[in-house]
Amino acid sequence: MLHPANTDPRDPSSDTGQVLHTISAGGFSATADAFARDEITEGLWFLSMVGSQTALKAIWASLLKQPPDPAHLIRGSDGMALSGGYQRCHIPYDTIGTWTTKIVKLPVSGGYHALVYTKTAEFAFEQDSFLLLSQSEQEAPALHHRFLDRRSPLPLHDSWARWLWQRGIANGEIVPLQSVGVNAYRCSPDSAKLREDLSVAVAEGRLSLPGEEAFHG
Repeated sequence: MLHPANTDPRDPSSDTGQVLHTISAGGFSATADAFARDEITEGLWFLSMVGSQTALKAIWASLLKQPPDPAHLIRGSDGMALSGGYQRCHIPYDTIGTWTTKIVKLPVSGGYHALVYTKTAEFAFEQDSFLLLSQSEQEAPALHHRFLDRRSPLPLHDSWARWLWQRGIANGEIVPLQSVGVNAYRCSPDSAKLREDLSVAVAEGRLSLPGEEAFHG
């Protein structure tokens, strides 16, 4: 599971298979080795970047300004960014106040790494909607179940994880984000609709209640 609280900074220059981008804002630029962006709203939900300490702090300050400075993601590492392919990005206004930044010095290159994320990606954050970050598509349903179960007034059995995931995608309660270096999803569960759908699924036999199979056996 990729979780901001326990993600270790990496030097992206050592990962030859990684797709790199350049993040540019406030007259500074840095290499972005991972990010999550909403292609429709251009909202930036997660960012991992490497560069000088001055550049990293300046870029983040520019993104947090109100109104924010123009910011772009460009394919290619800093200093080797490809022409064209500019993608605007900005911090979603409703997430202001939930962000945190961790900056550490990289031992190999001598540069700095910044991990920038909204706390809605944290398991224990007290908010119904959340940002889901996973290392692979395969682990996303189980991770989604864990986050959703914490926030739901109903207990959600582990065996329902795949059904809950497919339901969320179909209902638009789970929205995949444009992402590099991570799999990212915005999750906005509707508790009333979930209760209704669960009742129907159990009544139709598509979901089993915990202990039901053992009872009938």
